[in-house]
Amino acid sequence: MTVVAAVGAGTVVGVLFSAFFTGALARLAVPGPDPMPIWLTILIGLVGSLGGGGIAYAAGWRSAYGISTVGFFVAILLVVGYRHFVQRRPILGRGAYRFPERGFGVDEYRRRLQRAGIDPDKVAPTGPFAPIKAEPAAVRAAAATAAGDHPTENPAHYLGLLEELHDSGVLSDEEYTAARTRLLESLRA
Repeated sequence: MTVVAAVGAGTVVGVLFSAFFTGALARLAVPGPDPMPIWLTILIGLVGSLGGGGIAYAAGWRSAYGISTVGFFVAILLVVGYRHFVQRRPILGRGAYRFPERGFGVDEYRRRLQRAGIDPDKVAPTGPFAPIKAEPAAVRAAAATAAGDHPTENPAHYLGLLEELHDSGVLSDEEYTAARTRLLESLRA
């Protein structure tokens, strides 16, 4: 009896690990942060694998590769559905990279970030579609300011930095216009 229990426990652990792996990969496939508890990641992977496997099997696919692939895509669709219906935020675009305001575990994750001194609403977007030039321009601007350069000493350089920050999405239209106006007004003074 203990051998059967050990095999059964090993199978359950294997299924849970596989479901976690599938759910985690599905979360990574959708751009932007999706903080959620581990149980939800496992649930998404499990439901995606079982649901997708059932769909693939009903469609006549009998290969393990085909069944697991469909299961993975169903798990991705579950993450997309969670993002759209529970978190109520975009799937693609700039809004997808903003930290969510609602969802399972989001409040706890926000509190942990704030205890660490990080404002979740000011976290820079990351991912394959996030602005790539944002950090280098910000680093160059900070380095130039730290070195003692004043914007009025080389206004063309600073206007270029502002434009680069705006084009990469770090500065909104209003922030860009305000910073540009301040720089031009300081030149007139």
